[in-house]
Amino acid sequence: MYQADATLTLPLDALDPIVRDGERPPAVDWQPSQIPAGSTAHAEPPRAEAVATKGFPLMMADEGLAVRILAVRAGKGLALRLTDLGLNIGTELRVLQRQGGGLLVARGATRIALGGGMAAKILVAPVA
Repeated sequence: MYQADATLTLPLDALDPIVRDGERPPAVDWQPSQIPAGSTAHAEPPRAEAVATKGFPLMMADEGLAVRILAVRAGKGLALRLTDLGLNIGTELRVLQRQGGGLLVARGATRIALGGGMAAKILVAPVA
């Protein structure tokens, strides 16, 4: 078993970088219009339209949802494996079952079991 030989002790004011000589700087009053253009510090969350066009990982799809594959973010080996399974861009799937991190999906009459790692790399959008 490993035991530490030394301990590190710091004064409490060293943990708060704002404290200077016992005084805090005045509060800053800012308005949303003062945020620099292009800053993502206070960006709005993505809208539903953007999510529908960009897609989301297959592992986030609910049971019973019909989806279309938009992209596969995988290496050459996994991309080839998914192609061999018939999971190409544009393919429509239906999520049959979610268990743990894995999924059971249907492509036509074929059922395919995917692990969570594989499902995370497949971007899909709901079929309208």
